[in-house]
Amino acid sequence: MQYKSVVGETVAEKTIEKSRFLAYVAHAEGEEEAKAYLAKIRSLHPLATHVCYGYIADKLGNLQRFSDDGEPQGTAGMPILGVLKAKELKETVIAVVRYFGGIKLGAGGLTRAYSGCAADGVAQSEVRSYETGVEVCLIVDYAEVNAVMRFLEHEILLSRDFSDAARFTVIVKENAVDDFLARARDYLNGKVVFTRGKTYFYPFV
Repeated sequence: MQYKSVVGETVAEKTIEKSRFLAYVAHAEGEEEAKAYLAKIRSLHPLATHVCYGYIADKLGNLQRFSDDGEPQGTAGMPILGVLKAKELKETVIAVVRYFGGIKLGAGGLTRAYSGCAADGVAQSEVRSYETGVEVCLIVDYAEVNAVMRFLEHEILLSRDFSDAARFTVIVKENAVDDFLARARDYLNGKVVFTRGKTYFYPFV
């Protein structure tokens, strides 16, 4: 299984008819995390006229929520959620903050403003494919450190530890683990011990 989501947080800002809009886009694993993120955005903008949002908080796309936060029904939350659906993003939350500038936009104008700001936020975000990854630790004697570093040059290195032996922890796509182990054994002439760690979804490039 794999799905698309953003990495980290992005903020996009634009002014439309003197109203200031700020779109916040972030990765959120589950509804609790999405709600906590929205609470943070509200705390950052206590004087905002509206904080509208849409999120899809699960990996399958079933857990969907949105809010117009006082804007006319259907003009804010649904358009934001529509951007997430169009971009096929999961575990992603978008909050669009509005500071009213005194000029009414009308229903059509609001819909375009909120969907456009949300789309701008996504466009500026780093979108990656989240796939099942497995942590693999390579344990070698210190004599093999340079060889390991060369071998891991194009791998995703999570940590390294130098104690009784040298330990390098990487994350590898689950369907590529066997190939990775075989290549490592071959490259290091068998002078390596492996331990398998946690399995979880990781944002591979």
